[in-house]
Amino acid sequence: MLEIALLACLTLLFSSIITPITIKLSKKFNTTDKPNARKVHKEPIPTLGGLAIFISFLLGLTILQPESSYHVVIIIGAFLIILLGFFDDITDLSPKFKFIVQVGIACFVVLGGGLHIEFVNLPFGGQIEFGFMSSLITVFWIVGVTNAINLIDGLDGLAAGVSAIALFTIAGMAILMGDIYVATMALVLFFSTVGFLRYNFYPAKIFMGDTGALFLGYMISVLALLGFKNVTIVSFVIPIFILAVPISDTLIAIIRRYVNKKPLSSPDSSHLHHRLLHMGFSHKHTVLFIYSLSTMFSVAAILFSMTTVWGSISIFVVAMLTLQVLIENLELISSNYKPLTNFFKALRHKP
Repeated sequence: MLEIALLACLTLLFSSIITPITIKLSKKFNTTDKPNARKVHKEPIPTLGGLAIFISFLLGLTILQPESSYHVVIIIGAFLIILLGFFDDITDLSPKFKFIVQVGIACFVVLGGGLHIEFVNLPFGGQIEFGFMSSLITVFWIVGVTNAINLIDGLDGLAAGVSAIALFTIAGMAILMGDIYVATMALVLFFSTVGFLRYNFYPAKIFMGDTGALFLGYMISVLALLGFKNVTIVSFVIPIFILAVPISDTLIAIIRRYVNKKPLSSPDSSHLHHRLLHMGFSHKHTVLFIYSLSTMFSVAAILFSMTTVWGSISIFVVAMLTLQVLIENLELISSNYKPLTNFFKALRHKP
């Protein structure tokens, strides 16, 4: 495994070389992200940085040649998601079209490769069989995580850093479980992302665009699925913990838009990073805060896998309370949604 990790490090070098070339090409062909009312950057920034991550990733796979019955289908799906992101970055595709294509790619991976969650074992005995819902749940997972990573791609280095933390955690968990394929894929993608992050961190010289965000989201969803499918219901929560920040931000956005009677596809400026900036956090401190939050949930995921059932339940409760405190204090849903705060206020004023 040490040899695999050292060889995977080569993708860090590849990414560090390819990213500056991508910056020059983006400028030459004017493929830049233009500023607008929702974006925090003030000048056009080269995009298509996701291509640098993807090419570095492919070079790493060429060297390491990981083997799995799912490998070919996963890589074909990656090519398709890269094409979707690339055309979206240069032509601005409609959200509806992107969603339909994402569902199609997820269906291809699930039905073509046989990658799906069939059941989970309950902690106190027995199991839940998903039956015909198995494929549907898996498609929902892949599309959901893919979009979750894309939605947090709102600040310099944010999506790349959060993805790198998730990938490193997935690799570590895979090593502990003896899953060489998932560990190899996650490490190669981790180093490819870190090499890119050097140019993407604030102030960014390049953005990953939808090309990178959709690719990272797709790969993370598939690798998490491979690493934790058909296990106990407690272990099934582990990938959700690892991806707690993007998943919760996406779910909160859906709730917020429903409460405010806005279309689910309509963009807004109330995501976690927007609210932190509104509270006075600097750009860099906002990103570092979310990195810390992602790291905390990743550590919780590792502890979650090592403790008893009751220990896992305790960690889950603490994590949910932490999220609720953030939601209420940052007013991520609305300024009036503060049930936990109101509950403690009522307790204090109770005669």
